[in-house]
Amino acid sequence: MNATDAMLAELQARRPGMSLDGKFYCDSEFYRLDLETIFYRDWMFAGHDCEIPAPGDYFTLQIGDYPIIVIRGRDGAIRALHNTCRHRGSRICPAAKGAAKRLVCPYHQWTYDLDGSLIRARQQDRGIDNAQFGLKPVRCESAAGYIFVCVAPVAPSFEPFRAQLERYAGPHRLANARIAFESTIVENGDWKLVWENNRECYHCAANHPELCRTFPDRPTVSGLGDVIDDPEMTAHWARCEAAGLPSAFLLSESGQYRTSRVPLLDRAVSYTMSGRAAVKKPLCDTVTEPNIGSLLIFHYPSTWNHVLGDHAISFRVLPIGPMQTQVTTKWLVHKDAVEGKDYSREELTEVWLATNDQDRRVVEENQIGIRSPAYEPGPYAPDYEGGVTQFVDWYCRTMQRCLGGERKGLRVA
Repeated sequence: MNATDAMLAELQARRPGMSLDGKFYCDSEFYRLDLETIFYRDWMFAGHDCEIPAPGDYFTLQIGDYPIIVIRGRDGAIRALHNTCRHRGSRICPAAKGAAKRLVCPYHQWTYDLDGSLIRARQQDRGIDNAQFGLKPVRCESAAGYIFVCVAPVAPSFEPFRAQLERYAGPHRLANARIAFESTIVENGDWKLVWENNRECYHCAANHPELCRTFPDRPTVSGLGDVIDDPEMTAHWARCEAAGLPSAFLLSESGQYRTSRVPLLDRAVSYTMSGRAAVKKPLCDTVTEPNIGSLLIFHYPSTWNHVLGDHAISFRVLPIGPMQTQVTTKWLVHKDAVEGKDYSREELTEVWLATNDQDRRVVEENQIGIRSPAYEPGPYAPDYEGGVTQFVDWYCRTMQRCLGGERKGLRVA
């Protein structure tokens, strides 16, 4: 049985409300299917507009086997290009970020303009049609300060997500922010375990003492978006929406992305040990409501986000192996906020640096346990793990549909 049929058989046999079979978290062939079916076909969060404010500014990322450059052109447009020289394939930009007047391959110095067009093939100018050897483009979209890319030849429509993202995050004007700090860690666990851990706070009280000072560990919204009889939540939504900030829970029809604004504990306004703002200068001068809690933005499989009144935090999730995941966290502040005057980097980052490291340990222990021959799927807690169920159900539906489950006469949930 090939990997596709093996996965479809496992998906067909899965019991609702139960975790996945161990192959989904450990098997190299199943991992390859994840890449080809999801990461190589859909929109992936890359970074932020504000990271590349000037022409020639760029950053790089790796999506599975694809190295990518995201760069601002001379015309101000943001583009994504395959980071692969058209001569003999060398990676052109090895650095994580930088600024360049032109893109020059370090191997043989083929030179490209900022839009990817070939300017010069050194010592091959005669006989080379430069127009045929520009860097290959990657589909790229920017919305509300977020940049997404898709390596597929034909990308799914970005417009439904754009509309929701701009509606909820647009008022915060993240394109005019700047990155105050960035952290990248590698978690020795499958990317789905990283997401499952993120999608519940069943584990928070025992594992996240810093986060639990401000973030509620009780579920307030089910995985399907039903509000769990919480007057505080509905009152918070009403107050924020009256201030012009869309807030009520909104889940896409496919289940792939969702947005919601949640209140923090005890009228905390930021993720700090004190609950007070980490940054004196508000993230956006036009948001005047003093207590907006945190805007949560999720887009499977590559990002979750928290947008507060004083700063924003983005998380990028990219698999780098069957049991390894890279998680990049970026803290955004107002572009004019000055470190040492308007904020302390330690106070700004303390809670989530600790939480990320705690989550890394949790995920790695989870992965070790799942690798045991004794592991078998267990039941999710309905009251506390609704978000996990929603994520896993989205993953299973997506894989069944894209792998041709319907064509094979299988039930697709």
